[in-house]
Amino acid sequence: MARKMCIVLLFLVQMLLLPLQNHAEIVVSTVEVPAPQPSKHSNTSQFPHQGNTEGSLQPQECGPRCSGRCSNTQYKKPCLFFCQKCCAKCLCVPPGTYGNKQVCPCYNNWKTQRGGPKCP
Repeated sequence: MARKMCIVLLFLVQMLLLPLQNHAEIVVSTVEVPAPQPSKHSNTSQFPHQGNTEGSLQPQECGPRCSGRCSNTQYKKPCLFFCQKCCAKCLCVPPGTYGNKQVCPCYNNWKTQRGGPKCP
């Protein structure tokens, strides 16, 4: 009976650690791809840094920006969740699908309890 309890306890511990391992892979599995060039008829040609600097987005603009940011990862749901959470706080999303966080210090400097990056 004690052996069965030990096996069940070991299984539960592994199930609790699985989301932590998946979150760590989000950062590792993303690939850097250059941001698409804006068309000459869009508003971004007049304001090239709109959405890239802290506080430059409206909250309703976070969804499309995060969809672009998370378009190249295998883990879309967690990426979108954390990106939208970060965008709601910082009101900016760095350009491209990976990196470029220096243009948005709030997005770059928000850390997890373990000290890792919170924003994708």
